[in-house]
This record gives sequence, structure tokens and C-alpha cells, in this order.
Amino acid sequence: MTAASPSPAPPSRGGRWIQHWDPEDETFWNETGEKVARRNLLFSVLSEHIGFSIWTMWSVLVLFMGPEYGLTPADKFLLTSMVTLVGAVVRVPYTFAVAVFGGRNWTIVSAGLLLVPTVAAFAVMEPGTSFSTFLLVGLLAGIGGGNFASSMTNINAYFPLRKKGWALGLNAGGGNIGVPVIQLAALAIIGASGGPRVLLGIYIPLIVVAAVLAALYMDNLASVKNDTGAAKDAARDAHTWIMSFLYIGTFGSFIGYSFAFGQVLQNQFDRTPLEAAYVTFIGPLLGSLIRPVGGSLADRCGGARITLWNFVAMGAATSVLIAASMQKSLALFTVAFVVLFVLTGLGNGSTYKMIPGIFQAKALAKGLHGEEAAAYGRRLSGASMGLIGAVGALGGVGINLAFRQSFLSYGSGTGAFVAFLACYAVCFAVTWAVYLRRPTDRAGDTSTAPEEKPQLSYARV
Repeated sequence: MTAASPSPAPPSRGGRWIQHWDPEDETFWNETGEKVARRNLLFSVLSEHIGFSIWTMWSVLVLFMGPEYGLTPADKFLLTSMVTLVGAVVRVPYTFAVAVFGGRNWTIVSAGLLLVPTVAAFAVMEPGTSFSTFLLVGLLAGIGGGNFASSMTNINAYFPLRKKGWALGLNAGGGNIGVPVIQLAALAIIGASGGPRVLLGIYIPLIVVAAVLAALYMDNLASVKNDTGAAKDAARDAHTWIMSFLYIGTFGSFIGYSFAFGQVLQNQFDRTPLEAAYVTFIGPLLGSLIRPVGGSLADRCGGARITLWNFVAMGAATSVLIAASMQKSLALFTVAFVVLFVLTGLGNGSTYKMIPGIFQAKALAKGLHGEEAAAYGRRLSGASMGLIGAVGALGGVGINLAFRQSFLSYGSGTGAFVAFLACYAVCFAVTWAVYLRRPTDRAGDTSTAPEEKPQLSYARV
């Protein structure tokens, strides 16, 4: 629609539910939609940001856990792997919780749930606690990883297609930045000779604030209805699983390295907890800040093109890491690792931009137009995001397990980096073969004769 369209009624917010929402209508968007969408984006980012901090808090808590805790490096890598695993699994139900409860309502609940792992960790964080207890409490922290999925699904429904790359990149980047923030907080506390309970005590009131602000300022969209068919349709679509694999290469790397970076510095380069904390936050910070840039570049140049060349750069950075690891060069290793973090963030933004673009292209290929095509794209892209986010986060599990095995077998992370390099090469090949090698594709549509089929182009997704 154009600006000449009749002005729609403003959103009705009875009971915090908005009954009418049409972001593709430029008049609606300019007069009322954008303001409401940005407000919900702001407070969604806050809740997701704290969720990421709680999910990744064990990446810094293990830095506090010296010999008096009785944990080996392998124990710590296993602990962080299991926390990552839970965070990946809960993303699936969190995605569909938005449709069941409403975006605002679920943000309140999911923020409040963060009190459970935080208070539990505060209670057990002391020498003498068994590894099994730490593992159980660590598993609870995994629920923080689910906030990303519900937040992305919710925000995806608020913004028009032309704005999704920027909006989803900003939403995810603001959430991702929770990783370096908690690492910076840990650095300050370690530097001041404080204990891990000080860190946990800071986050307990912040969780309450996030839940209260969501209750006061966020909305539910009545148009986002519970649709189990969308989940089934998304699971049957090959692109959901192709994008899940690519997201393993980008976000899986980001979250896996966020958990492992400090431990690698400690175990391979004999850094103290304070020395490790001085640098571990830099990579996640830059990787988070660059994510909206990846989304914006994808809006302009096409997500597939940005993703393709980003995997080339990730492979180059990983090659430098392998060389630095073999030469035991701490300076080169640290710089290359930070560069790799930046590239994971850039790729996170570009891959997530591809998702709504792919399903919008499929809608057009089916002959749909206007709001009908936009609704089809929102329905399947929203449903697929939970699956893609969950599978992608499993990459973080693989990275920590790979580091664990590499240190057990070789005493360094070199073997793990070789495996990661091979993974990025495969991601490059898949991106090129599926989304760029053939700019037009019939996508298996046999509903019409070959000469009647609309062509499906992924050149700009």
C-alpha cells in the first residue's frame, strides 16, 4: 500500500492487546505503527539482554572457581556445554509461547523466570559444592537462552519487511551484548577482590526491573495467534534446516566462543582469572555491536551475499588462530579471536535477515501479493525462527565439546579450530549452492505447468 491509502484506525490496546496491526501499510506505519513497534523493541531488548547475561553467567562464574572448587578444565567445559544445550532446547517452546500468551505477557513471565537460576546460583556458589550440584544449577541458567527466540518472534511481527534486517539485528544485538556486559561486571568484581555472589546479587534486582517495565510499556498483538500448523509447515520446509545449519556457523560460533574464550586463555596460555577477564569481554562486545550492521548491510545488498563473504572471512580468521595457537603467540591469538567474534556478529545479522526474505520470496512465487504475501511470510518466518535459533545455538554446545576434547587429546585448542575451519568451508559452499549459484529456482513447485510457474529468486534475501 502507499501513503495515499485511507488512514486506518489507530491500534486498540484494550487489556494491552492491539487488535489491528498492518506494518506494511505505509500510512499506518508512519502515523502510529513505527512508534509502537520501537517502544516494544526497546523493552524487548532489555529483557533479552538480561536473559543473555543469565544464560552466559557460567562463562564468568567458572573464572572465579579456582583449585579450591575441585573442578578440572574438562569439568568446566562440560558444565558450559550443558548450559548452552538447555538454552538451545528451550528456544523452541519459547518461540511458540508468544502466540499462546502474547508478546508482552510472555516477556513478563520469561523475565521473571530468570530469578530461578540466579537465586539458585547465589545459594550454591562456594567451595565444597559438588560438581553435580553445579551442573544442575547451571542447567537452570539455560532458560535465559530462550528469551532470544521469543523476543525475535515477537519483534518480527511488529516491523515491515523493509525494516526487518535492521530491527531484528538491533533486537538480537542488544540481547547479545548481555554477554560482554556480564563479563565486564565480572572483571570489575574480580579486580575489586569481590566474590561471585556479588555479581549474582547485582542481577537479581535488574531482573525484577525488566519484568516490571515489560508489564508497563509492552503490548500483545492479537494478530499473532496460536498456529500449530505454522510450526509444522516451517519444519517441513527445507530452507528452515538449511538456515539452521548456516546459523550454527554464525550464532553457534558466537555463543560457543563466548562461553569458551576465557577458559581457552586460562588453559592454553596460563592466564589468571583477572588476566582472562581483561580480554574476554572485547570479542562478545564487538560481535554484539556489529550485528545490526550485518542486518542493515543485508537490507541493502542481500543477506546471502553478505553471509557468503562473511564465511570466507571467518575461515581466514580461523586459519590465523590455528597458526597463532601452534606458535603459542598470545597477542596474535587474541587479536584473531576478537576479529572472529566480530565476524560472527556480522553473520548473525545477515543470516537472520535472510529468513523473512526467503519466505516472502516463496509467497510471491505462489502468486500471493500485498498483505496476503506479507502475512504468509510473517507466519512461516516467525515459526521457523524458533527452530533455527535452537539448532543454531547447538553449535555452541559443539564448540565447547570440541574444545574439551581438543584439550584432553592435545593439550590445546588447535584441533578444535581445525574442525571449525572445515565447518565454515561447508557453510560457504551451502550458501553459494542454495542461495547464489542459481538466482532463480522453482523450489519444487509442481502445482502449475513449467511455463506457468512463477520464478522464485533468492538473489536479494
